[in-house]
Amino acid sequence: MSLPRLLSRFAIALAFVPLAGCLMQPPRDDHQWAATLPQEPASAPPTDGSIYHSEQGMELFNDARAHRVGDILTIALVESTQASKKASTSTSKKDASTISAPSILGQTLRVAGQTADTSLNANRAFDGSGDSSQSNQLTGSITVTVAQRLSNGNLLVRGEKMLTINQGQEQIRISGIVRPQDIGQDNSVPSTRVADAQIGYTGKGSLADANTQGWLSRFFSSKWMPY
Repeated sequence: MSLPRLLSRFAIALAFVPLAGCLMQPPRDDHQWAATLPQEPASAPPTDGSIYHSEQGMELFNDARAHRVGDILTIALVESTQASKKASTSTSKKDASTISAPSILGQTLRVAGQTADTSLNANRAFDGSGDSSQSNQLTGSITVTVAQRLSNGNLLVRGEKMLTINQGQEQIRISGIVRPQDIGQDNSVPSTRVADAQIGYTGKGSLADANTQGWLSRFFSSKWMPY
């Protein structure tokens, strides 16, 4: 086989390598964040001529607040956290001891013409301090669906919002447990009232890539760097 032919086959094989890598990547599992739809009845209710049926869910005297699986609920994101810690330690200690020269047969012990007096002095000091602070803030709103109604009446809600603007994509996800009493008249609840809340705000695209350290820079900043 000639060399140009061999090189052309090798180039074609390299072209299929990225495609194979894409096929090997597992698909995104977004099922847990997908909207939960209400369960449809197995069969249509019988027509007996009545205007109202319990299966139709006509609630004439209740507020239109989310309380069933598949209902829509708006969560107002009002997350704001701030933490700070400061520590300071200072210690010092001084020791001074003097031992007189012993007497032997009534004579003071001398060494090289000097009395053998002994003195010990020690001075130790330590100063340490540390300061750490962190703050986060997230505002906005996201509309989710009721995924499950618990036995005590609380609602398990979850959902996501994805925004694509120019060359960037922003994604917000939230899940948690909401009490029906905390839902307002406008069918919304603040995120501070969501129990076991899991909130994720991520982005990808050109802007996110430009704001991310390269793998080599991350290595030099990691704990594995000995210097």
